[in-house]
Formats: sequence, structure tokens, C-alpha cells
Amino acid sequence: MHIIPLYTWNKRLHGMGLSWKNFINQPWAGGVTLLVCVIIAMLLANLPATGHIYHQFLETHLTAQIKSPDGSIDWIFPKDMTVEKFINDILMVIFFFTVGLEIKREVICGELSSVKKALLPVIAAAGGMAMPALIYTIFNHGTITAGGWGIPTATDIAFAVGIMSILGNRVPVSLKIFLTALAIADDLGAILVVAIFYGGSIDLPLLCLALAIIAVVLIMNILGEKRLFLYLLPAIVVWFLFYYSGIHSTMSGVVMAFLIPMDARYKRPYFNRSLIKYRNKLNNPMTVSDEETFPNAYERHCLRRLSHISNNSIGMSYRLEYKLSPWVNFCIMPIFALANAGVVIPDVSFFNIFQSLPGIDGAGFVGMGIFFGLLLGKPLGITLASFIAIKLKVGAMPDNSTWKMMFAVACLGGIGFTMSIFVDTLSFGGLGAEETETLRSSGKIAVLLGSLCSGILGSVLITMFHKLECKGK
Repeated sequence: MHIIPLYTWNKRLHGMGLSWKNFINQPWAGGVTLLVCVIIAMLLANLPATGHIYHQFLETHLTAQIKSPDGSIDWIFPKDMTVEKFINDILMVIFFFTVGLEIKREVICGELSSVKKALLPVIAAAGGMAMPALIYTIFNHGTITAGGWGIPTATDIAFAVGIMSILGNRVPVSLKIFLTALAIADDLGAILVVAIFYGGSIDLPLLCLALAIIAVVLIMNILGEKRLFLYLLPAIVVWFLFYYSGIHSTMSGVVMAFLIPMDARYKRPYFNRSLIKYRNKLNNPMTVSDEETFPNAYERHCLRRLSHISNNSIGMSYRLEYKLSPWVNFCIMPIFALANAGVVIPDVSFFNIFQSLPGIDGAGFVGMGIFFGLLLGKPLGITLASFIAIKLKVGAMPDNSTWKMMFAVACLGGIGFTMSIFVDTLSFGGLGAEETETLRSSGKIAVLLGSLCSGILGSVLITMFHKLECKGK
């Protein structure tokens, strides 16, 4: 079979006015990539030729074993590590690390940087988490599935922003900013939910050691340390300690992201002096090379210094977020979707989320709680919390928006794919292995259906309200 290299495809696409770089810079690209991966995962899990291989691959163990001369195993690292756990406990740390960097940026100098900017989206995010949790609890109160209330509380920013970009000017810019800021505050809330309610039993000595290392890194940050490796090495150690202490290991990514300095190593005056200094050196007739031999050894030294100074004139946090974001959006999140969206569908009745799962005594209505939590709980919670905040004058209505359009945009907040599925993978852990797998699979189906219906409902309402507003003018 003839395989066309990636660079050849890129060249052909570029000839048509497209390129991989242009694609990944589109706001809808992340959502489209995730959707494709969900479809592929569902096919891999359910096709007869690939289903067994798919699940066998995810269950492959990645642990390293050291044996003594007599054949007994002395040391295993890391414990119970499979391909699926590697994705959820290691690769997703990078996702949470990037989310932490984004939240920190927004809190310090973005949409959450002042009380006036932050209050409305933060209050709306709180309402958008509380109402779905309440709806889920109504369907599952007093049952063995009551602990899954955190599943429908999250908003997937990639899908939500992607749909808003496709809808274009139908959505007021102020509401686009509002939903983006809300999703960031929602991410922080989801992180707290995972950290507080979905961890395991705590090993206090290991946790105290992790906290001591975090304190040292914090002091290092306060003292102005700007070397990257002095932050990344402790981050790896903290991940290890979190993994074995009972705190979910992904939380280490968020904690360490908050400690990464945003201030640049070099300030503007030093950068300007260096730029003039090395530009003069590069233009010095005594050292300049001809066009054919440029750059010579001396010029290469000047260019390296300019590159180093330019790079370090941007804060470490910004640099990391910029470099990691494409990898997270187009590698880690798609891999997560491929590993976690592959739910086995034994028959069509499995899509019936409006019934209690047969064969599991004491189970509530998991599917209904998640589905209605996303489809109804999210928009109702966001709109109601925003209404109260605006009426109490602790927040201001976004410019050029109406309550109808705000409700329509809030429906997009019901797209809960990534974080909802992640919380689903942590839920129902106190039951038997078969019951847990069945409940988690049902939860994923409900997340997918709820997110799909929320996206469709939000898009239809936004389009309809926009047409009505245009006719009114």
C-alpha cells in the first residue's frame, strides 16, 4: 500500500489554501477532532474484528518488575499501571497542568482578573454546577449510584467554543467571552470536585511530603527563580507522591501549574539594550560574513543569545501554555477520547438511558440523572444564577445580549464531554468490578447523548433567536 507522507499531505492542502497549521488554529478544530475520535472509539469497541483487540490493548500492563534471584517479585512500579491508567493518570496530568496554566492566566490578567469581570461568570459557573448535581441527586438519592453527582457538572470548553465559532456572529461577542470565562471557572470547580470527592484513602506521610515539596517550590517562586527544570523536576516527584498518597494524581498538574511563574526572566529595558547590542554586533563590518557564509561562528553566537533573551522575555507560564496547548488539544485529549469513549453496546436497548440498569440491585437512574443534568440542569443553573447576580447588582448583563440569547448560549454549557467522562471514570468505585464497568459505560453513553442534545438545542435556539432579533430590527 502506498503511504503518502504527512508533509506531502500538508503541501497538497497548502496548495488548496489549507494546512495543518491553519487547521489547528481554528477554534472549532479541537471539537471536531474530539468528535472524530469518539466515533472511532465507538467503532473500535463494537466491531467484531476490533472489539477484543481494543479492550485487550487498553488493559495491557505497563508495570516494571524487579525480581530477586529466587524468582520472587521484590518491586513493582508503578502499581497496577495499564495503558488506560497511563492515559488517565499520566497523560491527563499534562491536560490538567495546561488547564491550571490557563486558569492562572485568566485570574491574573484575563477575564477573571478583577472582581467586576469575574463575579458573573463565577456565579453562573457555580449555578451551572449545582443544578445538574441536584437533578442527578433527585434521580439517584439513597441509591448506590448517588456518588456520581459530579459527572454532569462540567462544561467542555473545546466543544462549546467550537460550536460558537461555527455559529459566527449569531452569538454576541460579549456572550462568547461570558461562556469562555464561565467554562474556565467551571474547570476550576470540576478540579475541586475531583480533588475533594473522588480521591481514595489518604496516605498522610506521603501527602505531607508532597506538601513540603510544594512549599519549597512556592518559596522558590517568591524568590524569583525562573529556571524551568527547577519546576518540572519537583512536579514529577509531586505526581509520584500524589499517585501513591490517594489524592488523584492529575491534581498534581493543577497544583504545580499554579506555582509556575508568569513574570519574565528579562524585563523590557534589558531586552531593548540586548537587541541594540547584538544588532550592532551583527552589522559590524569587522565580523559580518558574506551572504553565502551567513551566519559564521560569531554571528551564530549572537543569534543564539538573541534567541535566548527573546525566549526568556516571555513568562515561563505563557511559554509552557503556548507550547503544550496544541499537544493537549490534538494529541492528549483525542487519545483520552479514544481510550474512554469506546463503550460496548450489547444491543440498542443500551441507549435507553431512561431506565434503571437491570441486574444491579440498588442502582438509581444514572442515565437520566446525567442526561437531564446536562441538558436541563446546566442552562437552568447558569441562567438562574446569572439572573440573581444581575438583579442583586453583583454582576452586569453582557453587552448587546438578551435573556433569551443568554439561555440559548447557556445550553452549550451542557456539553460536558471531557471532564464529565473523566469524573465518570472515577465514579462508582466502591462496587464490584462488573457493576462498576456497567455503570460507568451507562454514564458515558448518557454524557455523549446529553452533550449531543445540548449542542443541538443550543445551536437551534441561538439561530432562532438571532433570526427573531434580526426581524425585530
